[in-house]
Amino acid sequence: MTAQQTKTALGLMVVAIFFVSINLRPAISSIGPVLDVIRADLSLTNSQVSLLTAVPVFCMGLFAPFAVVFNRQFGAQRSVAMLLVVIGAFTLLRGLVPTFPLLFASSFFIGLAIAIISPLLSAMIKQNFPMRTPALIGVYSFGMGLGAALSAGLTGVIYTVADWPVALASWGLLSILGLFFWFRVKQPSHDTESQTRMGKQAPSRLPWKNKRAWYMLLFFGFQSSLFFSLLTWLAPIAIDQGMSVLAAGAVLTVMTGVQLVVNVTLPTVLSKYPNRLLWIWVALAVCTGGILLLMAGTATATWLAAGCFGITLGSLFPLALLMPLDENETADDVNSWTAMIQTGGYIISGTMPFAIGFFYDRFGTHMITLILLLIFTALLALFTVLLSNKESK
Repeated sequence: MTAQQTKTALGLMVVAIFFVSINLRPAISSIGPVLDVIRADLSLTNSQVSLLTAVPVFCMGLFAPFAVVFNRQFGAQRSVAMLLVVIGAFTLLRGLVPTFPLLFASSFFIGLAIAIISPLLSAMIKQNFPMRTPALIGVYSFGMGLGAALSAGLTGVIYTVADWPVALASWGLLSILGLFFWFRVKQPSHDTESQTRMGKQAPSRLPWKNKRAWYMLLFFGFQSSLFFSLLTWLAPIAIDQGMSVLAAGAVLTVMTGVQLVVNVTLPTVLSKYPNRLLWIWVALAVCTGGILLLMAGTATATWLAAGCFGITLGSLFPLALLMPLDENETADDVNSWTAMIQTGGYIISGTMPFAIGFFYDRFGTHMITLILLLIFTALLALFTVLLSNKESK
């Protein structure tokens, strides 16, 4: 493959990674704006309806180690294509069979597919763009943020002209767009040779005995807890404060829209000011301010809080994704570290939306929710301190 062909192939890969990553959040983030509607229509408790976001996140942790198996059995390209079909098919099924058992099952299989795709994409980025990983992680994060923003903002709009099953199922169409670009990806010849050589080596073991890997796992878990808790419950909190379904969806859109802007600008900021820990501290300070604003309970404070949360989430997620890439040299090691980190991290965060639903059923107030968010922020500060010690192994 000539230099020009290699450049073209890598360019197509960037576009494909972007359109695949768009599919990794809508099946989860589309639930929040219509969560109260689904609960009322299907006669569910808050705990039950929160499972629709808790289960996929839990599965994203439980099945992340299978990324290593899929990579060696089918290869990254074929695996991503198969799993993208799973996401699209089960999302579309929500419109055909709008029952709680089907919604629960679709959440399980969508979470399983996302769990395996995420480490594979991180490994591909490390392998094909070793000198530009922050920029490519930015593309990857931007794609997920865009998918979350679109589904958070437009699900409520679709609901006003159709019904909630159609509003949920419509996001399955994004998988067609993802597959269209993914099937056009061609591995550069030297990377194919490298993959073949890697496939003959023994798989890298998950770094369960490495302290830094554990700190990264816990950091990832609690930043993800913030994201999925806010994605699930920010709109219901806004509705609880007197907003309409459409206005609450707009609050969620502000959060995800700001998150998108931060995703786009963060790689540029990191290239000039590469101190990752500094930006983590800034993000945590802004998050604390957002939680305190939400505690105020006014409409203006809620809109401002949504902007603060967008800054926090747009910073913490790509910084968490960069941690295993910064720590390792090979794509195989990145895949193993990412699989471990996302296994434990998503299992931790998968329980949080359900816990919030449980406490809300029990106490009837979202003040407990906000206290939990403050606890998540404090724990993130603790693990940031531990990660700042490069001696820990």
